[in-house]
Amino acid sequence: MIKNYIEDANFEDTGFSYTLSLISGKHKMVILYCLMEFEPVRFNELKRYIKTISDKTLSMNLKELEKDCLIIRKEYPQIPPKVEYSLSDRGKSLMKVLDQLCVWGENNRMKSD
Repeated sequence: MIKNYIEDANFEDTGFSYTLSLISGKHKMVILYCLMEFEPVRFNELKRYIKTISDKTLSMNLKELEKDCLIIRKEYPQIPPKVEYSLSDRGKSLMKVLDQLCVWGENNRMKSD
């Protein structure tokens, strides 16, 4: 009975799969977490926060998060150019989930003696 259900199920049709598609990758959740804690944040501030990310990778991740309506990119018409990133309302609604990941991590982190 259960085996037939699993064979007919499609993981890609689940809300879990959709959410993972938005935040998957090495840096997207870190970017979102940084914006949750410190918004608005400029590109170089994000780069300093993450430390191990290249300009190209950070730029690509920011564009994807913006395309998925999770962040807002605000460009100021000045020289030198100034761009700030912040969470959209949709992105803010995802922070409840990320916050629970943080709580779980704090509660289940292995303590070193």
